[in-house]
Amino acid sequence: MSTSQVVTRFAPSPTGFMHVGGVRTALYAWAFARKNNGTFILRIEDTDKKREVAGSIEHIIASLHWLGIQWDEGVDIGGKNGPYKQSDRLASYSKYAHILIEKGYAYPDPYSEEELAEFRRQAEEQKRPFLYREHRPTVFGEWDGTKSLRFKIPELKNHIWNDAVRGELTAGIDALDDFILIKSDGYPTYNFAHIIDDLEMGVTHIMRADEFIASTPKFLSLYEALEITPPVLVTLPPILGEGGNKKLGKRDGAKDILEYRNEGYLPEAMVNFLSLLGWNPGGEKEIMTKEEICQLFSLDRIHKGGAMFNEEKLLWMNKEHIRLQPKELQLSFVKKYLQTYDDAIVERLLPTIIDRISTYGDIVTIEPAEFRFFIERPIVSVENLKWKNSDLQDALTHLQSVLDIIQSADFSAMDSIKQAIMTYAESHGKGNVLWPLRMALSGQEKSVDPFTICYVLGRDESSMRIQNACTSIRSISSTQ
Repeated sequence: MSTSQVVTRFAPSPTGFMHVGGVRTALYAWAFARKNNGTFILRIEDTDKKREVAGSIEHIIASLHWLGIQWDEGVDIGGKNGPYKQSDRLASYSKYAHILIEKGYAYPDPYSEEELAEFRRQAEEQKRPFLYREHRPTVFGEWDGTKSLRFKIPELKNHIWNDAVRGELTAGIDALDDFILIKSDGYPTYNFAHIIDDLEMGVTHIMRADEFIASTPKFLSLYEALEITPPVLVTLPPILGEGGNKKLGKRDGAKDILEYRNEGYLPEAMVNFLSLLGWNPGGEKEIMTKEEICQLFSLDRIHKGGAMFNEEKLLWMNKEHIRLQPKELQLSFVKKYLQTYDDAIVERLLPTIIDRISTYGDIVTIEPAEFRFFIERPIVSVENLKWKNSDLQDALTHLQSVLDIIQSADFSAMDSIKQAIMTYAESHGKGNVLWPLRMALSGQEKSVDPFTICYVLGRDESSMRIQNACTSIRSISSTQ
C-alpha cells in the first residue's frame, strides 16, 4: 500500500442500533476517502461480548447500504487486510502484546477485583483520583493469559498533539495511567485493539467523536511504545439535541437510522442533512447529492463547535429531495402507500401528493382524510351542497352548468379544466359554483381544489358524481 494513499475506516461496536452520530462518522470517513481516491473500510469492534446485541452487524450493514455508503474492504466483503471483525483478530493482538512485554511495557495485573476496589476506596477517601500506576508492581510476573494484561506508561510527560479540526491540543501527566490491553477473557480493550487494527490496515485518518480526546494521551503513549506514527486524528463536533444544550445520544431520543427509512425519508436527504451537521461546504447551496458532497468535502471545513439536530430542517431537506426525484421514481414510492388506487389515478394525483408531503410516510396520515374519495364515491348530505345564503335550487343550477362544461372540457391537463370552470364561476360567484362542486365530488368541506379532483377522477367519474348530487337535490325538492 502506498503511504500517500488515504485510508479511512468506520469501526462501530455491535451493541445496538445505528444512530445519527455513528452514521455521520461513517459518512465523513467515506466522503474523505472518496474525495481523495482512497480506501474506506468497515470494521466491527466486537470485543465487548457482554454488550453485544444479536443482529447488530447485519443492522449496521443494512443502515449503511440504505444510505448508499459503500466500503472497499469490510466484514461482509473481505479484503487484503482482513479479517475485519476484532474477535477474529486475536492472534494480532497477542503478537503485539508480546512485543510490548518484551520491551518492558506490559505486565499481568497481579491484583484481584477486591484489591482494586480497595485501592479505589482509598483514593476516594483521600479525595484524589485513582491511578493504577501508583500501585504498579515493582516486579512483573509472567503473563499466561489468565489475568488482564496492562500497559506500562513508558514515560510520564505532558503530551502535545495536533488534531486536524481542533488544532494543537495538550494534556498533562494526570491523563496517563496503566490501562488494560487484554482482558482476562482473552479479548483486547478498545484502547489497544483499534490501534493495532489501524496499524495493520494502513489507516491514515481517524474520524472520531470528541469523547476520545481525553484518552488520546494514552493512545500516544502506546504509539510511542510500539514506535509507530499515529494516523491523522480528526475530531468531529458533537451533534446536539433540539435546543442545542445537550449532546444527542441513544438515551436522549436519537433514533435508529432505519426508523427514518420506515417513516418515508429519502437516504439522499439524510446524507445531505447529516453532512451539514458539522461541516460547511462553502457557498449558499444546501441541497446536494452524495457526489457533490464527496467532491467538496475537506477537513478544514469541519466545525469545532457542536451542531444541532433540527428535525424541521431535515423535513424541509427531505421535501426538496422528493421534488428533485424523477417522476417515475416518485410514482414508485407513492404506489407503495396507495396500493389500492388505480395507477391512472395515482399518476394524475402525483403532483398534489408531492406538494403536500415532506416524507413519503406522510401519505399514510393524509390519505384517509384527503384522498380516500378518489377511490370511494362519497356519501353527500344534500344540505351541505348549499353555499351560505344560497338555496338548493342555486346549487342545482350551477352543478348542471358545470356538468355541461366538463362534457366538452379538455381533460388532458388540469389547467384546461380549471380555466373552463373558473370562467363560469367568476361570472356567477366563486363560492356559489365551487362549493357545491367540491361537495359533490369529494363530500368534504376541505379537500384539494375541485379542478384537481375533476382531473384526477376523469370526465366520466366526475360527471357521474355531479349527476348523483343533482339527482339528490331533485329528489329532496320533489318532496317539499
